[in-house]
Amino acid sequence: MSELDHDRLLRTGFVLEWITLAWNVVGVVVLAFLAITSASTALAGFGLDSFIEIGASAVVLWELSGSGAKRQKRALRFIGAAFLLLALYLLAESVLAFSTQHRPEGSIGGIIWTAVTAVCMFTLAALKSRTGKALGNPVLKTEGRVTFIDGLLACAVLVGVLMNTWLGWWWADPLAGLVIVAYTIREAGGILRPAH
Repeated sequence: MSELDHDRLLRTGFVLEWITLAWNVVGVVVLAFLAITSASTALAGFGLDSFIEIGASAVVLWELSGSGAKRQKRALRFIGAAFLLLALYLLAESVLAFSTQHRPEGSIGGIIWTAVTAVCMFTLAALKSRTGKALGNPVLKTEGRVTFIDGLLACAVLVGVLMNTWLGWWWADPLAGLVIVAYTIREAGGILRPAH
């Protein structure tokens, strides 16, 4: 690969990460509003997950800029710990919602946001994987997988919010919260393993 091609692919990687970062920054604000107005555990959890994904994108941007491995390792540990705290919080909220039969309001905005997010994340994931493979950059390829999983997570939240909004199945919302719990524990385990 020529230096020109390498530089072009590296710029593409940066652009994809900045788009992901910007989407998640907007997502934190949108989802906070939607979660508060609907009292949805799933939307609140997805918003907190977006906040953690901001940190993950920052780590990849550092790596692409050639920053030190020591700083990257510290940042990854922080992100892993944040995922664990999110899992504990959502587990408590979901159990409380089930035990009290908390009935969140429907959220058309939540349905629209999670549907659009799923499409965006799947598109970004494919582009990151392709760019990471062409660059020979395992970090960008891995981030592509994380972004793909984020798209799947958006689909799980979408289904939960849809079933609550249109069918009145209140339990679907905290159940979607538990899906986020499983995802965050998996992500934390992958980040905090000694290999990282």
